[in-house]
Amino acid sequence: MGKRKTAAKPQKKLKVKLDVTFRCLFCNHEKSVICTLDKKNGVGDLHCKICGQSFQTAINSLSQPIDIYSDWIDACEDLAEEQDGDDKQNEGEEYSDEEKKGGAYSDDEY
Repeated sequence: MGKRKTAAKPQKKLKVKLDVTFRCLFCNHEKSVICTLDKKNGVGDLHCKICGQSFQTAINSLSQPIDIYSDWIDACEDLAEEQDGDDKQNEGEEYSDEEKKGGAYSDDEY
């Protein structure tokens, strides 16, 4: 007589761990940005070991290091868009001032 077959044990599900270190946007070094969470005070810190760039943001109890990193990316993109908008406005003002004065590009001088 044979042994009775037993049901297969369920396999353990692998938990994917999220990264804690990331690539710096300013110096482009891999794994140089470290994120730390201070859940007691509700503050997340991000710091680059190479160039010293740092960032702080408000967090909640469910926040992870990737959330701080993505907030940093969003803040950098917003700042870049804001600076691009300011540069375009300043360029437009410069051209309009030259046109009002008669500028160096008038046809009368040639």
